[in-house]
Amino acid sequence: VQLQASGGGLVQAGGSLRLSCSASGRPFTRYSMGWFRQVPGKERDFVAAMEASGGRPYYADSMKGRFSISRDGSRNIIYLQMNSLKPEDTAVYYCAATNVGGELLLTTDGYYDYWGQGTQVTVSS
Repeated sequence: VQLQASGGGLVQAGGSLRLSCSASGRPFTRYSMGWFRQVPGKERDFVAAMEASGGRPYYADSMKGRFSISRDGSRNIIYLQMNSLKPEDTAVYYCAATNVGGELLLTTDGYYDYWGQGTQVTVSS
C-alpha cells in the first residue's frame, strides 16, 4: 500500500490543523493505521492509531483530548484532527499502515510496514 500524507503547515499556538493520509494499492480497510511524529535529532514518537476494524482509537497521553484520528473507508483516507496545538507539537508527522493490531503493537513504530513521506507541522508561540 502507498501512503501520501498532507495537510501540514504553520499555525499559531491554540490553533488547529487536519492532516490527511490517502492510501492506494491494497484494500485500505485491511490495515490498522497510525500517526507518528519526529523532531530532528530525536526518535519517532507515537501519536495516534486506529484498528483495521475501526474500533477504539489509541492516543499518546499528551494528545488525548486534543487530537482525533478517523478514517473514511470509502475514500481510503485517514485523518488526524489536531486542536489546541502547542509549540511542542512541532514535528514532521507520518502516517503508517500495518497488518497487526492491539494497543501495544499499534503504538510501536517498528510494527508498521508502510509509511508515508511525512508532512511538516509548525506551531508558533
